[in-house]
Amino acid sequence: MEDQKLQIALDRHQLSHAKKGLGFALISGLLWAASGTALYTASLKDPFTQASEMVGLIIAASLSLAMIHDAAASILVFIFNAINGKSKEFFRTLRTRPGKIVCLGAIMGGPVGMSGSLLGITMAGSTYAMPITATYPALAAIFSTIFLKEKNPPRVWVGILLCIAGALIIGYTPTDETMSPNFKLGIALSCLATIGWATEGVVSTYGMDTLDPDVVLSIRELTSTVVFGVIVMPIMAVSGIMGSIPGWDITIAAFKTPVVLVAALAGLFGGTSYILWYRALNSTGVARAMALNICYALWSVIMGVLLTDQELTRQSLMGAATIVVGALLVVANPRELFSLRKV
Repeated sequence: MEDQKLQIALDRHQLSHAKKGLGFALISGLLWAASGTALYTASLKDPFTQASEMVGLIIAASLSLAMIHDAAASILVFIFNAINGKSKEFFRTLRTRPGKIVCLGAIMGGPVGMSGSLLGITMAGSTYAMPITATYPALAAIFSTIFLKEKNPPRVWVGILLCIAGALIIGYTPTDETMSPNFKLGIALSCLATIGWATEGVVSTYGMDTLDPDVVLSIRELTSTVVFGVIVMPIMAVSGIMGSIPGWDITIAAFKTPVVLVAALAGLFGGTSYILWYRALNSTGVARAMALNICYALWSVIMGVLLTDQELTRQSLMGAATIVVGALLVVANPRELFSLRKV
């Protein structure tokens, strides 16, 4: 009888833990959509709007925003780890082989993923760019099949096809005079972000098998910030891709205006989203956590319409919904998503 009471108490505790994880995952998706919307809002303000049709300057502005975003996120995560007594683990973890592998994932997720995402948001708008980046679980499933030799059931491949279909629906939205002249390029760069984040997921998952996720997240954000500032921005400036505008000039100019607060707020949203995302993975499992987090594809459409000048189109809404359904099929059997008793 006593054993039965203990088991009931344990079941209740696990169920409460799982429900908390679902809440973390849902809020994580909302905050990631808010981060993208805030970045899009920042991209519409000086100094990021100067000569806004010059592709070189758009690149400079987007890279600057991405660096500010990851810098703010790294500070937030570091403070979070310091409060929880994990700051001393940072350098110890960084010296390990898995820690170095995480750094590689950070480069794919930061300079590649965030740059592509920010360029996509700047050129195409968050309503169109963010749903496309939400296809990264589908691409990660493909990568895991190729590189990790994982076997995926037919359900996963149906989900992958739906994700691709949703991205195509959004990508083929007819442009008009109200859309950015670089709309199609923005869609392509959003696809680049998807590749970066999918690669980060596969590489970082391999590296995190023996590491604390919170410390890994701190390494990820700081590595991304350093690579942006020390390597990416100087190379882009020297190469002439950004025209006559050095990347650091626009970053410095941003710090002299209130827009840096908007960009930093986006970073705080993004950093908090990551923290809650890792908490959700631990509390309720990868499938359920990712299923709710991926819904940022829909949240970004809604927020883009409510908080910015973007218009809701039937095509963008249909594409985002298709991506969410496809992503759900990729990450889990729908019948299992709502069986919280089996956590």
